Amino acid sequence: MPSIGNQGVYEDAAKIIRSAGAIIIAAGAGMGVDSGLPDFRGVDGFWRAYPSYQPLGIRFEELANPRHFHDDPTLAWGFYGHRLSLYRQTSPHRGFAILLAWATQRNVECFVVTSNVDGHFQKAGFPRDGIHEVHGSIHHLQCLEPCSSQIWPNEEDVPVDPETMRATRMPRCPRCGGIARPNILMFGDWAWLSARSDRQSVRLAHFLDGHRSISQAILEIGAGTAVATIRYFSERLAASSRARIIRINPRESEIERPHLALSTSALNALEKIDALLRAGSLGLVWGIRPCLTVVRP
Repeated sequence: MPSIGNQGVYEDAAKIIRSAGAIIIAAGAGMGVDSGLPDFRGVDGFWRAYPSYQPLGIRFEELANPRHFHDDPTLAWGFYGHRLSLYRQTSPHRGFAILLAWATQRNVECFVVTSNVDGHFQKAGFPRDGIHEVHGSIHHLQCLEPCSSQIWPNEEDVPVDPETMRATRMPRCPRCGGIARPNILMFGDWAWLSARSDRQSVRLAHFLDGHRSISQAILEIGAGTAVATIRYFSERLAASSRARIIRINPRESEIERPHLALSTSALNALEKIDALLRAGSLGLVWGIRPCLTVVRP
């Protein structure tokens, strides 16, 4: 694997972006770290982000389970209510703007595939119909039961007691009055309503079908192996299309050539690649056509 200090790797990454006819941004939890968001890597990482759960011995995989909404809903909504507030209050880091500029200022089309539920790609200005949130979104709700297939925007304020990390008020289902839950795919989750994510998946499939014959740059950012949904996606796509992966991750970044590994943070890698593109050393010509052309089903 090339060293992070090897300037040639960044130049190769810039060349891939320069020649790409389509850009696919495949983002995992590491994408948000430079914004100040936790990635819950390992039990120690989770407890550093949420020290109140350490004395209880509760791990992320245990807390991110729908059974807590049934058994102890104030505990469950304490965790998700805190995350909801954090995601609303946090601004996406400059790397999002860099990606958006690549996608909107060049004669190239793009799509975002992310396992993140924070809504930060939308917040950064990416077109909503060019994003597939594979695990759902904390900014949408569904009935816990569920009593119907309804999914609705999460406009709730969920106050959380910082001492107990329990919610003092919880969202309710407008249809049956029962407890609502985030429209997020959790561990051991058989009641997640996937219709919203499924519609996004259809748009992604149409996008990929329309770009299989051209060169593609897959920017895989912050996607590890613990929950490997995004990593599997990018590897499967690269195996079945004219695609090159640029894997950006401080850890677990290994990948075989002709794909590239950048063992650093999202923001650092994107800034370095962007500097090369802006310097014009690779002869990049900036265009003006918007990036997104999605063939609707």
